Amino acid sequence: MLQLLALVAMDPPATIQSGDISDAKLKVLRSLVPISGPDVARRVVRGQYGPGTIDGKPVRGYREEEAVDPASSTETFVALHASMESWRWSGVPFFLRTGKRLPRRVTEIAVQFKLPPMQLFRTVECVGDVCDLSEARPSILAFRIQPNEGISLSFSAKRPGMQLNLHPVNFDFDYGGSFHTQLPEAYERLILDALRGDATLFMRSDELEAAWEFVTPILETWQRSEPPQIPNYAAGTWGPADADRLINDGSRAWRRP
Repeated sequence: MLQLLALVAMDPPATIQSGDISDAKLKVLRSLVPISGPDVARRVVRGQYGPGTIDGKPVRGYREEEAVDPASSTETFVALHASMESWRWSGVPFFLRTGKRLPRRVTEIAVQFKLPPMQLFRTVECVGDVCDLSEARPSILAFRIQPNEGISLSFSAKRPGMQLNLHPVNFDFDYGGSFHTQLPEAYERLILDALRGDATLFMRSDELEAAWEFVTPILETWQRSEPPQIPNYAAGTWGPADADRLINDGSRAWRRP
């Protein structure tokens, strides 16, 4: 996730050579504000899944899985609120989330744009023939990495008619549907790049060190503190309820891909 964060937040590299791209990502990782001590509880949520249902079928909890300690406190879910000390990203929150036994296996990056300070137009949403006023929605640019690679943009467009009412709409681009070809699997590309000696998609050693410098204080705080009451989310759900507290400020929430 830190690799994806670095790719999103990095400044344009001098060239597309692996060294320049790594330099740009390293600046991002070194700009991350450390999370340690009491901040860990406020800005990081961990969890472990219990029994649940996926695609209508019952599944076991983590502690019932083969070769897993019935008293294991190993996390299977992490959500994190990161921030950076940089001219470009100061004050902009970054939210990362990953977990096992969620409803879907999906990897995506979503960029949520700020709402304007003044709402000049009304937003109207319709279900069938019934329409009503609703809260304005921020525009979101989403990059689907896997599966079904593509890009989508949600924004507000003017509804047909004489009134200045807005309605949420979506643009969607799908690689498979546009190019009618199957994209290579992630490891196919990595193995080929390794054979070619192309390190662009790999993390350089100083990138790894910077990433571990950010993560290690969190892990050390977890080791010194009692784990949460686990399991704290059911298999087939989007994680612990506490993760919603981490992101929800009235204007944003976790996406449901």
